[in-house]
Amino acid sequence: MRAKIFIDGSEGTTGLRIHERFAGREDIEILPISQELRKDVNERKKLINSADIVFLCLPDAAAKESAGLVENEKVRVIDTSTAHRTETGWAYGFPELSSGHRQAVVEGKRVAVPGCHATGFISLVYPLVAEGVLAKDYPFSAFSMTGYSGGGKKMIAQYEGTGRSPELDAPREYALSQSHKHLKEMKEIAGLARKPLFSPIVADYYSGMVVSVPVYADFLKKYAVPGELRNFYGEYYKGQKFIKVMEAGAEEKMEGGMMAGNSCSGWDGLKIYVTGNEERMVLTAQFDNLGKGASGAAVQCLNLMLGCEEEKGLNL
Repeated sequence: MRAKIFIDGSEGTTGLRIHERFAGREDIEILPISQELRKDVNERKKLINSADIVFLCLPDAAAKESAGLVENEKVRVIDTSTAHRTETGWAYGFPELSSGHRQAVVEGKRVAVPGCHATGFISLVYPLVAEGVLAKDYPFSAFSMTGYSGGGKKMIAQYEGTGRSPELDAPREYALSQSHKHLKEMKEIAGLARKPLFSPIVADYYSGMVVSVPVYADFLKKYAVPGELRNFYGEYYKGQKFIKVMEAGAEEKMEGGMMAGNSCSGWDGLKIYVTGNEERMVLTAQFDNLGKGASGAAVQCLNLMLGCEEEKGLNL
């Protein structure tokens, strides 16, 4: 029997990508909604309660509203918005973090997909805090560069339109007030005592991102040299199909020794690099903001919830 799927918000960037990933899957039946009824509450409510699993690909307020439309207790929900990522009763959709996270997704009635910036940060920081490598009150900081698709349809149109501002030719920092919406989950999911200092950057390419966290080696309680810390990540994520810890010197094989933000565009996994020296190290996650940072992670969660191959329909 095919699983019935309804995508609430199928016209947005994430919703469209999720829909595309189901092409050719015989285990999935998409419940369609006509263009003229896609904002009709009664029609959406009917489809939501007719589905086995509902994807919410909506702004936060609309996602909360849609979650409230569920009356059928058998319906399971995957929310791609920020609305429920730290809410009680919602599993955080990052199964690689621990066996508990994985089991929560497998059994979950409500699953919240991580934010793209948060995915990179948490992939690097969660293991350090969970295993006592760095204290939870360490003053973490991070910078993150993403392609403009991360800003949704409006930003895509801004970058790809005619007569655009020359400022769009250069990378642009944003969320300068230190109030980015991913900060809450970055702190709470990673188990930190305070929110990190966070500098996100959007650049003139479509998709892909790098998230980097600098650390001072003398604050590490163990694994205080790059090779040891790299091995630590390798052991922590051993057997995880979606996370690849890169070998020593991998960055030297990149063109000009530079890490490009778009190198993982179209790929649904995440690469971890440990670079630097015995005094200062930089931990970097490289992935696709539309892959492991959004629709790819959402489909991975769906696969786990359905009990099929975790990577089904995804590009690894």
